[in-house]
Order: sequence, then C-alpha cells, then structure tokens
Amino acid sequence: MSQSIIADPPADSDPMLAKSDSRQRPRVLVVEDNGDMREFLARVLSMQGYEFLEAADGEEGLQVARTRQPNLILMDISLPVLDGFEATRRIKQDPALQHIPVIAVTAHARPADEQRALDAGCDGYLSKPYSLRDFLAVVEKNIGRTQAPDRTTVA
Repeated sequence: MSQSIIADPPADSDPMLAKSDSRQRPRVLVVEDNGDMREFLARVLSMQGYEFLEAADGEEGLQVARTRQPNLILMDISLPVLDGFEATRRIKQDPALQHIPVIAVTAHARPADEQRALDAGCDGYLSKPYSLRDFLAVVEKNIGRTQAPDRTTVA
C-alpha cells in the first residue's frame, strides 16, 4: 500500500503557514495513479492549508477514506485495481462515507463521461487539463459541503 501523508513544516517555521486558531485543517483525499500529479497536488493543497491524503488506486482510496474520513475526495476515473466509478459507488453506498463530496477529476472530457461520473455518485466533475484557479475553486466550493452524520458527544 502506498498511502502516505505529506507533512507540512511546523507552523512557527513559516509565518505564512501559521494558523491563528487550533481548528483542524480540512482533509482532502486525492485518488490518482499518477505519482507526479499526486506530488504536485500535495504541494498545492498543503500550501492552501489543507491536509493532503493520497491513494494510488480505487481500493486504496476506499481504505484511506474509511480510516481518515476526509472532507473532500478528488477521484481520478481511470485507476488500477478499482476504477473511480466503482470506488465512488462504494463510497456513496457506505453510510459512514456517503456524506463526503466526491469530485471526478479526469481526462475523460466528453459530456457522456461527465454524466457517467454523476450517475456513479460523484458530486462534481473537473476535466483535465484544468487551470490551478479552476481546481482551487472546485476544492473551496466543495470543502464546506461535508455534512458528517449527526453524532452527539457527551462532555
């Protein structure tokens, strides 16, 4: 399994990264089989203040989603082991995960491809190549949409 988390430097080492409060950073899971793309997105998302989680195939993406409960999943469609369509279907069928927005990020750019991703349960679609501005807009728009199941905690 190739799961890894890109660690950011301590907040006090760079004043631009320092947070004024102790809220947990939103987690973004990128399910992408291209290692160079994962590395690039790790840098971009970390610089924007997100915790970066990664998986190299659909099955690993499911495992990371179950254990780390990300706030957003960016799902490539053409993946080894388990493709992005099936991985998304399984996420949306799992009561513990179905609230997490899943955005298809893929080179498949035909209207039929977008509809197929939406039919599989994706909450949005971003076709490659995309601009960094468009990518970050999609992340920002969807990161706040996470509606975790109601859980009452007793203090």
